[in-house]
Amino acid sequence: MLQGFSAKVSRVTHPSNDIATLRRAGDVRLQQLEAWLAGVFGDDDFSLAVASADASFRRYFRVTRQDRTLIAMDAPPDKEDVEPYVRVAGMLVEIGVNAPRILARDPKAGFVLSSDLGTRTYLAELQDRSRADELYRDAMAALVRMQSRLAGTAQTLPPYDDALLRREMALFPEWFCQRHLGLELGGRHHEVLKSMFDLLIAEALQQPRVFVHRDYHSRNLMVGDGVRFGPNPGILDFQDAVYGPVTYDLVSLLKDCYICWPSERVRAWVAQFREMAASEGVEVGASLEQFQRWFDFMGVQRHLKVLGIFARLFHRDGKPGYLKDLPLTLRYVREVVDRYAELAPLKQLLDESVVPAFERVRGEHAP
Repeated sequence: MLQGFSAKVSRVTHPSNDIATLRRAGDVRLQQLEAWLAGVFGDDDFSLAVASADASFRRYFRVTRQDRTLIAMDAPPDKEDVEPYVRVAGMLVEIGVNAPRILARDPKAGFVLSSDLGTRTYLAELQDRSRADELYRDAMAALVRMQSRLAGTAQTLPPYDDALLRREMALFPEWFCQRHLGLELGGRHHEVLKSMFDLLIAEALQQPRVFVHRDYHSRNLMVGDGVRFGPNPGILDFQDAVYGPVTYDLVSLLKDCYICWPSERVRAWVAQFREMAASEGVEVGASLEQFQRWFDFMGVQRHLKVLGIFARLFHRDGKPGYLKDLPLTLRYVREVVDRYAELAPLKQLLDESVVPAFERVRGEHAP
């Protein structure tokens, strides 16, 4: 992914944004990438700039050639497999959403060349909040298109099943509670978390299943121009797509860990999405109330996971930038547990142990 988060550990050898610095450091992968691109183009009439390094082993470079820009991915083959990225990109392009087009690839070498979706993220553009309805309408329309037109193909993707949902939420006690907050979780706490995880998983698995992007949020959606960079949104970071709950990507979009909207506005967008999806044949439950409940419980699952991921990115991977996003992510969880009686044990755990500990350590790890 270009700007979002991932659960994987970063292993970028030279995290510099300066190509000259990488060359002076003897970056072998960069040398191999440049040689591969020269072979693809038939000449060396191009220049490179670092686009970004994500929270995995992948790096991205912006290639400029003859007044055109492209994106080159460097994914060391002993650490990364580019085939899921290539496969899902093809699925998305085929149904007409604005995803990168694969122009060349060498899976054995770990290189991919694709079209460029530009540099303007939804997150940056949404600082002008007057554009929110327009941009979210476009993003929801693209999401409906993916869910409705990939109904058959999505079933070939890995399932978002009990095991995966449970592994994700296990990051919360291990990395956020114990490692980040220093909480000693006793047997009673583990019993509460197990019962709550069981409930959240049961709610997730009763939802209709669709294509799930998994990181459909403002850092992975790009603002295009309708011509050179295509229509809104340009969609990135889809290589971990799965077949899973219908509300998951909507939670990622509307309860984004990097930008917050009033709950009334979010609920209005949820209702709007449900109508859009139903009109395209996506199964959305018997009522808006049921769909809203699915959305809320799915949000708790996702945000517990993200709290663990953000803590792990700091403590294990040396990435403090995500710490500033912890308060909003925790706030999302607290808002939902306050509204549902079934989640009262989780609310009690948060109120009595997690939130006080979080307030104590916030100043210690200020970015």
